[in-house]
Amino acid sequence: MERVLAYLKDVKAELRKVSWPTRQQVWVSTLVVIFFSLALSLYLGILDALFTALFGALLG
Repeated sequence: MERVLAYLKDVKAELRKVSWPTRQQVWVSTLVVIFFSLALSLYLGILDALFTALFGALLG
């Protein structure tokens, strides 16, 4: 039990050393991820439509 308490004490000490992002940094990072996810989805959707049309014309 003593080892568990020592471990938890060390964890608490390490968490105090962490440099946590501000609310604004988290918000901006989230928006960047959403934007790039949507952009990549759009890009891949367009490529899929083009290749579908191309192979449909070649094989159809």
